[in-house]
Amino acid sequence: MKVWFKKVLVVLTTVATLGMYTPTALLEVQADQAKDNLPNSDQNEDSSNTTVPIQQEKPIDIQREQTLHHHKEYFINDMLNQAKDQTMTKFGPRMVNKVEDEFTNQILPTMESVLATLVDDAGDDYIHYEITETPSNGYGEKIFHVYDHRKGQDVARFDVRRENRPLEGYFFNFHYHLSKDGFNEHHEIGDLYWDKNIPPKWMA
Repeated sequence: MKVWFKKVLVVLTTVATLGMYTPTALLEVQADQAKDNLPNSDQNEDSSNTTVPIQQEKPIDIQREQTLHHHKEYFINDMLNQAKDQTMTKFGPRMVNKVEDEFTNQILPTMESVLATLVDDAGDDYIHYEITETPSNGYGEKIFHVYDHRKGQDVARFDVRRENRPLEGYFFNFHYHLSKDGFNEHHEIGDLYWDKNIPPKWMA
């Protein structure tokens, strides 16, 4: 068989199988041709002296580190999406359209930073964390809690408070409380301006 015909046959086989299967007979033909093209001095050399460098794979602990890092990023992103969903639920249909963009741009990045810190501080225990799904309605402050379901305890509580500031109007003050200080301290996230008029009740 002519050389060009063999090459065409190899190309067609590769394209037809999309690289999933390469016939060994064709590989042997190519190897024989390559051997025939070698100078005689190269063919006579003892091939047993040839050393092939072995590439070491990344150590398992580095791979594990990278896997855990990606899992942690995914976990934080998932928590952030849940946090946004619970906040939008709390605002309710009457308020959500007016505040969603400002919330996403001004408040959510700080929430993400706080959630990432909580996850980092937890070490490997972060996998037991979840976001509660019961924001308070009416005038209650609760948006969601970060809950450790293994221990059955809240880790952090995220709230929003209405504030009527004289001559300025109504603001929503976002803050959180931590279990490590007994939920006593107010840790600020940020404020959103509502209007001079009284905002509707939560979830209205």
